[in-house]
Amino acid sequence: MTAMDAEKARASGWFRELRDQIVAAFEGLEASHDTGPLSEAAPAVFEVTETRRASDDGSDAGGGLMSVMRGGRVFEKVGVNISTVYGTLGERAQKAMAARGVPGMEEDPRFWASGISLVAHMQNPHVPAVHMNTRMFWTPGAWWFGGGSDLNPCIEYDEDTAHFHATQKAHLDPHGEAHYPRLKEWADEYFYIPHRKRARGVGGIFMDDHNTGDWETDFALTQDIGRAFLPAFVPLVEKRRVQGWSEADKEAQLVHRGLYAEYNLVYDRGTKFGLETGHDANAVLMSLPPLAKWI
Repeated sequence: MTAMDAEKARASGWFRELRDQIVAAFEGLEASHDTGPLSEAAPAVFEVTETRRASDDGSDAGGGLMSVMRGGRVFEKVGVNISTVYGTLGERAQKAMAARGVPGMEEDPRFWASGISLVAHMQNPHVPAVHMNTRMFWTPGAWWFGGGSDLNPCIEYDEDTAHFHATQKAHLDPHGEAHYPRLKEWADEYFYIPHRKRARGVGGIFMDDHNTGDWETDFALTQDIGRAFLPAFVPLVEKRRVQGWSEADKEAQLVHRGLYAEYNLVYDRGTKFGLETGHDANAVLMSLPPLAKWI
């Protein structure tokens, strides 16, 4: 086993650990919720399905776990997916990677990618929707990390936004105080919907193609992006899930979800990569809300 093989194994193993922590925390939120119109229903649990990447020649191309919880007391739909996939990039994906400056695509288009991706759509319109992912990507010419998280409330509370950002900053600052403002700005640019001329939410942090040349340092930063998620999000769920809501609040939530669907289908880099490289379409499109409206 080469040093890079060992590093790949550590990264994919850690994404699985983070997935397990989040799934346990979310099922705990479901089980503990005892107020509101759905409180008498049995708490929802995650349905777990193995996924496989389809290769052109039928060879093993990796896969992962798709974990989805639907119709819960707290979560209307939440998915927590992990995957480790590998093989040869198709022509379109090669061109996309080359355009981003990845060297050696024409000479050797092999790739390996592993990561976790999470999207939560909530029952109560006062509880914000949220997205998080972290990942590692490798080709013979380069490797890098990426990921982040962003908050997507339909009803905004300044104190919730402040908590979400402050928690992320606290996890990033030990790696250097320049990281948080840079990754916040990157998220503001990345999670922007040009045809609507607005952001899809209240921002967060985001990075991609991150490679300083020091794998351990970059992996540690990526881990703390993931570790920031639960303390940034769970207190907001616990605070807002007990609030009553009106039909107008629910209507606002459904319309706001339309923004989320538009962004993920038109602009999201991960969605495009997953579909173009043959990963399970249900897992790739897990991020879409169960219900949405357009006006």
